[in-house]
Amino acid sequence: MDFILNAIQWSGAENIFSIGSFGIRYYSMCWLLAFVVSYILMSKVFKRERKTQDDLDRLTMYIFVGTILGARVGHCLFYEFDKYITQPWLMFLPFSNEGGEWRFTGFAGLASHGGAIGILIGLYLYAKKTKTDFLWIADRLLLVVPVAAAFIRIGNFMNSEIIGKVADPNLPWAVIFTKVDNTPRHPAQLYEALGYLVLSVILWVTYQKNSTPKKGLLFGIGLIGLFTIRFIMEFFKENQEAFEDTMFINMGQLLSVPFILAGLYLIFRPADTKTVK
Repeated sequence: MDFILNAIQWSGAENIFSIGSFGIRYYSMCWLLAFVVSYILMSKVFKRERKTQDDLDRLTMYIFVGTILGARVGHCLFYEFDKYITQPWLMFLPFSNEGGEWRFTGFAGLASHGGAIGILIGLYLYAKKTKTDFLWIADRLLLVVPVAAAFIRIGNFMNSEIIGKVADPNLPWAVIFTKVDNTPRHPAQLYEALGYLVLSVILWVTYQKNSTPKKGLLFGIGLIGLFTIRFIMEFFKENQEAFEDTMFINMGQLLSVPFILAGLYLIFRPADTKTVK
């Protein structure tokens, strides 16, 4: 980073290292850290709740698969529907032939809302398979989801993607993403990451004060917090796709509304006195 004219010049750093067309990306590393840190935190929760290591490992597999598949399919359907509806198998190829040359790109395009849906499906299947109460496990999982989301947004920053809108050049933390243009912008990715970390602290404090809160409370707070942050942060971001320019609120905001409403329902629903794990 270089500080020039009060703006941070960020040239990006996609690869940690590369060999030919293959490389290990910082973005991929952030995803890996998201899962590793989440696993460590969940292991502490499971230990406190007297759940076994096998329970945690099984949950991890369901969530990992659900997150990746959901995020990928969500991006393709929400943001590039016309491209993938005629060739749906391309959703799952970690290669691109743009420019007539095949090269390894990983899954270029992942949507957080799709990831959220994938997590919920994975969580439902896990709860059904293990006969665990869905809301009980969802409450615990939401303790770590904001941390994982923060890592992913840091990865977006490293990639100079999901960039912010134009900012006042005198803003001390304005960033010029030199791989995109020479315009000072809001580092919206970092705003969002910070918001998720604050939310994580709120959820952990609530959990630590009462390890058996009303079922669905942490889940509800988490949904409201995650997607309210996402809704607000969209005002600081450039739209990801051209079709969003004609929308009153963009796709990210539109998709956030159902999750916020679901969170409100979970918080204000009558308490269920039956305890099931």
